[in-house]
Amino acid sequence: MLLARRDLIVAKGRFLLMGTVVALIAMLGVLLAGLAVGLVDDGTSGLMRLPVTHLAFQPGSEATFSRSFMPADAVDKLRGDGVEEAAPLGVALFNAKLEQGGSKPKVVDVALFGVERESFISPTPVAGTGLAGSGPAPVVISQQLADEGVKVGDQLVVGLDSTALNVVGISDVGTYGHVPVAYTDLSTWEQVTPGATTPSGRGLVSSVALKLSPDASVKVGDRAGVDVLTKKESFAGSPGYAAETATMSLIRGFLLVISALVVAAFFTVWTVQRRDQIGLLKAMGASDRYVVGDAMLQVLILLVVATVVGTLLGLVLGSIFPAEAPFTLTVSSVVGAGVALVVAGLLGSLVAVRRITSVDPLVALGSSR
Repeated sequence: MLLARRDLIVAKGRFLLMGTVVALIAMLGVLLAGLAVGLVDDGTSGLMRLPVTHLAFQPGSEATFSRSFMPADAVDKLRGDGVEEAAPLGVALFNAKLEQGGSKPKVVDVALFGVERESFISPTPVAGTGLAGSGPAPVVISQQLADEGVKVGDQLVVGLDSTALNVVGISDVGTYGHVPVAYTDLSTWEQVTPGATTPSGRGLVSSVALKLSPDASVKVGDRAGVDVLTKKESFAGSPGYAAETATMSLIRGFLLVISALVVAAFFTVWTVQRRDQIGLLKAMGASDRYVVGDAMLQVLILLVVATVVGTLLGLVLGSIFPAEAPFTLTVSSVVGAGVALVVAGLLGSLVAVRRITSVDPLVALGSSR
């Protein structure tokens, strides 16, 4: 692979320019990966952290809590073979007024989850107390709300009847629909949520949280005439989830297409410019396989080095993103972005490398002059 290494050293200016372009694309890929993961986490972490395997919804609600209202007795109908745990779950979004004793109240957004106080999905507090054993209208808030200034002992006023929820604890319960989650007991949730009770006073819930055994079938929903979805499938009903993930996937897809086109254009021009060198190699007995392998090695070295540099730059920039931005980097997302870029570049370079096989060895001997 002498020619590939020689070109990288002799024509270092051209390859440095191309490497810079690839590194910038890699950096952008890392930042987009962090934003994609961050948006998903900010929209669904409240569901991710539920200790459940499945969620049951009203048929036709498409995993959207605001469209799903089921009778609370659906929990009893779902219990049986294959169901290890089942508990009612209410979910609703509110604008809550924060009462802090004398100071001017401010408005905070809250995704209010209603659960039975001692159910298996009741949150475990990291500060203060939990729902079990608390007084009337308790609420356990997420760390995000605590970061906004809400603390144990404050009151959150929600609902049309201005019900005051007493903040009794803080827990790492995440967000839902980009709104901080807070947990209250189910009776309080029914009281403050419009449509959560029938005219006869019968309580309704948004969903039933289920923990199914590994060998259980989702057909357990037939017992109560409801749709049973996996926890991951239920993400689709989170506000904005489908649009955000589709948009980020398209942007990342276009970035890979652009990177493939850029690499293809560069190496096509480079192949044309060193046509005589390639022809001379073939005239000296080098096979098409050898010459193609030499060119692909050159492409691979450039892509790997530039991608590593760009990825490191992306990690540095990602570390200084403002805390308000939904940005989360994981090992899988960073590695995936880098590998995808290298693969896209290699595929794009095939357009240029393909021209090598058509080079006539006689060109190097001057027959075409």
